[in-house]
Amino acid sequence: MTALRMPSLRALLLGAAALPFLSGCMVGPNYHRPSAIISPHFKEVPPPAGWNKAQPDLALMPKGDWWTIFNDPLLNDLEERVATSNQSLKEYEAQYRKAAATIDSIKASLYPTLSGDFSFNRNSASKVTSNTWATGPSASWTVDVWGKIRRQIQEQVAATQGDAALVASMRLSYQLTLAQDYFSLRYQDSLIDLYARNVGLYRDNLKILQNQLEAGVADPTSVFQAKYLLQSTEASLANAHVARAQYEHAIAVLTGRAPADVTIASALLPKTIPAAPVALPSMILERRPDVAQAERNMEAYNAEIGYAIGAFFPEITLSASYGYSGNPLQQLIQTATRTWSLGAAASETIFQGGARTAAVREAEADYDNAVATYRQTVLAAMQDTEDQMSNLHYLEQQLTLQNQAVESAQAAVRVSMNEYLAGTQIYTTVITAQQTALQYEQTQLSIRQQQFNSEVALLTDLGGGWSTKDLPTKASLQTDNPLLPSFIQKDKNGR
Repeated sequence: MTALRMPSLRALLLGAAALPFLSGCMVGPNYHRPSAIISPHFKEVPPPAGWNKAQPDLALMPKGDWWTIFNDPLLNDLEERVATSNQSLKEYEAQYRKAAATIDSIKASLYPTLSGDFSFNRNSASKVTSNTWATGPSASWTVDVWGKIRRQIQEQVAATQGDAALVASMRLSYQLTLAQDYFSLRYQDSLIDLYARNVGLYRDNLKILQNQLEAGVADPTSVFQAKYLLQSTEASLANAHVARAQYEHAIAVLTGRAPADVTIASALLPKTIPAAPVALPSMILERRPDVAQAERNMEAYNAEIGYAIGAFFPEITLSASYGYSGNPLQQLIQTATRTWSLGAAASETIFQGGARTAAVREAEADYDNAVATYRQTVLAAMQDTEDQMSNLHYLEQQLTLQNQAVESAQAAVRVSMNEYLAGTQIYTTVITAQQTALQYEQTQLSIRQQQFNSEVALLTDLGGGWSTKDLPTKASLQTDNPLLPSFIQKDKNGR
């Protein structure tokens, strides 16, 4: 018994002692995050004196529930439903969970494969029949000497973090879309209110002109002009209702509900807009999920290079078996019928026509592509942010001037109507003044809508309160049952 156990024990001890040396190295380059192309400050926000020594006030930066800055309870409820019930978002969440599960699948290759065998054979030769039974466990272990498997794990972990960032990016995108649809719906509500007020005014004017025509103090042309203005405004009113219904349907789908189940009460577009936060461009690197996704992809492709290089090194496999075999069955489990074996093998591909070299070049090209994508993503993020900052700056100026134009146009309507009633102007002058005033008020509402949409876009361009700290850590992803990141939420039914 002792003589049979000693080789197995000796092999076990030697293997355990050699393991740190066998699996300590990882071929291929280690990852270092490449630098991004980024400016020290935003062009549309000139730096104050001493800007390079100051830091933005983090208290003013948007938090996770960035939409609460608008102080609209209905918008708050709708945005929360996007995070829990949007079905397109759940597709990306499922992709993340699949990627996380793949990590465990790859990790399994680091460990020995154990199997148990039981066989029975009945043989006949020269009219002699015999039975053979065999049973026992066996093990096989491909030792990760060069780190190929660990490079695969590193690649999958980084890719899974990228998938988590993609979930956050898509959630932010759907929340952005909902907020813009919501304020566009409020713009249509305001248009409906504007058209309805003017329809009432034009209807009263038409009635006055018809009475004057019957009294012989007005010409038929004026009546037709007033009727045309009323009818065209009524058509615009109907079109605003069409657009509003479409925005309401879109909001329903974004929140994971059927359009028939969502009815949003009418309300006017708010007259004031909250102040936008200001940040340094460097914060984009830590707060934008799309930038984080591009950065994680770089590490994944960097690990792919190491895996491709590992193909040049031999594969070392250890094997062992232990069991019993015998004939007949009553002699099976006995010392005399015990068998065991230990083995080691190494295999190396000697010639493959340059395939391994080509695989390394492909992996290096993938990494270079990922670096370029990362840098372009950062540049695009800065461009988006600069665009919204300039939009808000110039839209504020435009709205101030447009408010003055609306006041002048409304004054022109009053003057022209008084002159018409005094008999010093024809009614065409009144029609022109009313059309101009209505057009100016439409533009005024449109500018306010653009302000809200630009504010929403800026908040999300700054990451919407998200941070790379919200990503699952590498250690957590390699546990047996990794938790979902905090930004992946379940609905009330646990889905």
